[in-house]
Amino acid sequence: MKELVEYMARALAHNPDAVKVSEAEQDGLKVIQLEVAPEDKGRIIGKQGRVAQAMRLMLRVAAVKEGTRATLQIL
Repeated sequence: MKELVEYMARALAHNPDAVKVSEAEQDGLKVIQLEVAPEDKGRIIGKQGRVAQAMRLMLRVAAVKEGTRATLQIL
């Protein structure tokens, strides 16, 4: 799942080398943390948060396929 988020973020960012993805687990929930360059934050979040919502939806679908739960935090 970490790879999926990294792939999507690198495709959207102007500076793909600044994309950092980390994974943590809290109470059985996988928390994927995405950190991008400040100038790319707007592109990752999108207008009214639509891109971020789509990324979270894709992450949830991948998590269900693996039988877990996951969420995305954009830092």
